[in-house]
Amino acid sequence: MSIEFIYPEFEIIRNENRCISCHVCEQQCANEAHSYDEKHKIMTCDDSKCVNCQRCVSFCPTKALKIVKSECTLRENANWSAETIKEIYKQANSGGVLLSSMGNPKPLPVYWDKILINASQVTNPSIDPLREPMETRVYLGKKPSKVQRTKDGALDCKLPPQLELSMPVMFSAMSYGSISYNAHKALALAATALGILYNTGEGGLHEDFYCYGENTVVQVASGRFGVHADYLKAGAAIEIKIGQGAKPGIGGHLPGAKIVGDISRTRMIPEGSDAISPAPHHDIYSIEDLRQLVFSLKEATEYKKPVIVKVAAVHNIAAIASGIARSGADIIAIDGFRGGTGAAPTRIRDHVGIPIELALAAVDQRLRNEGIRNNVSLVVGGSIRSAADVVKAIALGADTCYVATAALLALGCHLCRTCQSGKCNWGIATQRPELVKRLNPAMGSERLINLMTAWKHEIKEFMGGMGINSIEALRGNRLMLRGIGLTEKELEILDISHAGE
Repeated sequence: MSIEFIYPEFEIIRNENRCISCHVCEQQCANEAHSYDEKHKIMTCDDSKCVNCQRCVSFCPTKALKIVKSECTLRENANWSAETIKEIYKQANSGGVLLSSMGNPKPLPVYWDKILINASQVTNPSIDPLREPMETRVYLGKKPSKVQRTKDGALDCKLPPQLELSMPVMFSAMSYGSISYNAHKALALAATALGILYNTGEGGLHEDFYCYGENTVVQVASGRFGVHADYLKAGAAIEIKIGQGAKPGIGGHLPGAKIVGDISRTRMIPEGSDAISPAPHHDIYSIEDLRQLVFSLKEATEYKKPVIVKVAAVHNIAAIASGIARSGADIIAIDGFRGGTGAAPTRIRDHVGIPIELALAAVDQRLRNEGIRNNVSLVVGGSIRSAADVVKAIALGADTCYVATAALLALGCHLCRTCQSGKCNWGIATQRPELVKRLNPAMGSERLINLMTAWKHEIKEFMGGMGINSIEALRGNRLMLRGIGLTEKELEILDISHAGE
């Protein structure tokens, strides 16, 4: 028998004077951390099963519960952290690859927090967004490099297909299967109400959601799950997923236990079979191959829909983006290493890729230097946490931002980081019917709408404070940014000055 060396990370503290043995905690916990001891007529708990999702704490009618981080410590040192020791214990016990969800939790630099935004004062007055018009709309797609006229001398206003967003935010790719039907519906409802888009991820599009097509980005990944002619035509745009910030260089894996019912039918694979996406697209081994797929998708949709190419932020991202911009793609999506995921090998998530801030700045500058910036729009993601992050991203050169984890938090996610288990107590990252129904799509969409509405107000306030009245005037305007606590090299890559200059 293998010895379990890992002490539970969390401890459930129960106030026996308040507990009325109502069994609510037992009913609400999908991890079975709570149970009733018939012999002693008391509620008990198994700390080893607790993931700190806070469901029991939230629903306890007498507030008898709290969850605390365990004070039990390992004999760690500067080289051997408690986390590293626990990971070795886990692999020694299981012999398997460690899996993790959500984004990179390592204490690596978050450059958004080291970038400050400028504000207008006397010489360049600010704008009052409550009384003066502020334009937050953005258009994604190829733009002409210069004004052109038709043969009769009129302005040529014809553009390639464009995506219109009411604000510079979209809901990022989260596949049906990794998240629940109700979570997908909440995203679709909110995107439609807000005038933005949500991304299907690589799990196809449920037949119930075709009605939201004008606000949908359909994704084509290496596994081609759920991809067929009607699917390609259903959305407002098509995204070719080549890389993901949480796991650059590797494919995806949705366990067979989640491939049930509508998920099986939507993905077009048998129930119970693992949905394994290969690391590469086996028809893409060069920019020329990518160009062929881009134009195949355009041909399939009668050149009416823009094509997005999504890649992970890696060391040579500027050169990669330059090639994509020449492939015929209309939009490039770049996902930084702090981007979330339903499941990724822990080592890959925590050690591969680069921050989105540095990737964005490098790509925008490279495309400008090569005179092809108007060939594509730039969408960035990888832990966009607030309206301030959005404004900073736009000023660094992005056209809009992908948001995922923040959207899940709005739906009720508590960042317990066990999405891969399928036991999400909040009805988001699960396919168990009794758990899925805990998320009300209408209420979820209302919370998403509230969040994005608040962000939109804040974006206007930021722009007004800078004396800017449109997103277009903010895009790539790095004069509005200053760095603090950054090295000369970091400032050089970001192409911003130090605070005080």
